[in-house]
Amino acid sequence: MGLASLQSAALQGLDAVPISIEVDACAVPEGGRHVVVGLPDAAVKESKDRVLAAIRNSGYSLQGPLITTVNLAPGDLKKEGPLYDLPIAVGLLRALSLIANNGKEDDYLLVGELGLGGEVRPVRGALSIAMLARQQGKKGVFVPKENAREAAAVPGIAVVAVGTLKEAVDFLLQPATIKPVSITLSESMFRNAKPLVDFADIRGQAHVKRAVEIAAAGGHNVLLCGPPGSGKTMIAKALIGIVPEMTVEEALETTKIHSIAGMLPERTSVVTTRPFRAPHHTISYAGLIGGGQVPRPGEVSLAHNGVLFLDELPEFPRPVLEVLRQPLEDGLVTISRANGNFTFPTRFICVCAMNPCPCGYLGHPDKPCTCGDFQVQRYGAKISGPLRDRIDMHIDVPALRYRDIKGDHVATENSDDVQRRVQAAREQQHKRYGGVKTNAQMSSQDLKKYCPLGPAEHRVLQHAMDSIGLSARACDRILRVGRTIADLQGVEIVNDEHLMEALGFRNAAAPQTVCT
Repeated sequence: MGLASLQSAALQGLDAVPISIEVDACAVPEGGRHVVVGLPDAAVKESKDRVLAAIRNSGYSLQGPLITTVNLAPGDLKKEGPLYDLPIAVGLLRALSLIANNGKEDDYLLVGELGLGGEVRPVRGALSIAMLARQQGKKGVFVPKENAREAAAVPGIAVVAVGTLKEAVDFLLQPATIKPVSITLSESMFRNAKPLVDFADIRGQAHVKRAVEIAAAGGHNVLLCGPPGSGKTMIAKALIGIVPEMTVEEALETTKIHSIAGMLPERTSVVTTRPFRAPHHTISYAGLIGGGQVPRPGEVSLAHNGVLFLDELPEFPRPVLEVLRQPLEDGLVTISRANGNFTFPTRFICVCAMNPCPCGYLGHPDKPCTCGDFQVQRYGAKISGPLRDRIDMHIDVPALRYRDIKGDHVATENSDDVQRRVQAAREQQHKRYGGVKTNAQMSSQDLKKYCPLGPAEHRVLQHAMDSIGLSARACDRILRVGRTIADLQGVEIVNDEHLMEALGFRNAAAPQTVCT
């Protein structure tokens, strides 16, 4: 009988923090008591029942009634989830002298949920826990087999994949019994899969496809406004097929978020394709930006390094849309709770789609609009000015004619052709900024440095502010789009032609008509 101490981890936001698990146990003639302290939630408190059953069913004999105390330190940090089952069980076996103490457990972080039969079940956040183990100089981590490839994406640590409590104990006693899991990340892993919608499948809408190509090249947000059936959703889905392939750094960031959210597929090492998230308009603001007592990532973070598609934008509740301001402006979202502030990254391309009016046919060449002026105004006013100001490009998507749909004789570029140009433009940006950064993320200092303006360029922006009434933020976004257009052309200087094209994408007729 005695005291045992092991190391584990707790998840706080996107990161893991170290947790020390102390187990004190002794046998008593009768009765027995099992206590877990250290701010545990219900799932942690219930671990005592799972742990005792798992120990018995793994072939270890408990010596009658026990009094056990489990302390999860530090005591002022909220602990949640069943990931502490495995270290508690190993600690209890150590405290009861059912396994020898050779000190090897101090070299590892242990996590895993236990079934009653002793099997180890997967947990969330294995990648973050493996990163913590490397930061602490540990030899490695004990993780469930389903999480092994995910944790193995972190180089420099041993990932011990265990399927049962017995396997974990056997490895501590004889490390040669299990060979650590290892994988090698390479850029070839992140080749985009064949897109569901190819650019060659989109008929007509040449100016919209040009705008989407610019958005993909510079990471710009887009608002598509047009009648039903004009191809808005199809174009948004085609965008994911032309964005550049992810780098290893972006893949690890994305995997970390999906792992914390519990959305990483089983036996997946890393997310290899850019995410495409399309939440329904009935989503709550907590579902969109993240939330909970211990906050988890929302849709804006799950779309990090990918595309967030908001279809039927005015149908989203206005309070939900307003929480998009910080993610669109800063590339992150901060959620405040009593136990601290949690920050999640939100760098994505936001594609919004909407009809020009409630019936959808305002300005349609054939179908008359049945909405009154007040209905049209109220429908457009659902999107506030500050939110609209943060969307770089406002594109009118007109109704298609039959000749546009059946124009098979017209040669159309496929997604691979467009992606090559987008990739070349992104490489210019990475070289310019010295890292994975796009033109949409340029700061004010970057604008001054990389977008010097001559007299003609100043006249374009002056016209945009004085005649059209654009804000200073909107003018900065026009300048960023102009920088991307210049990159697609392979030139270093942003001229007035680039700004005029960018301004044309900002001043589409339909969005300006319906929104006040």
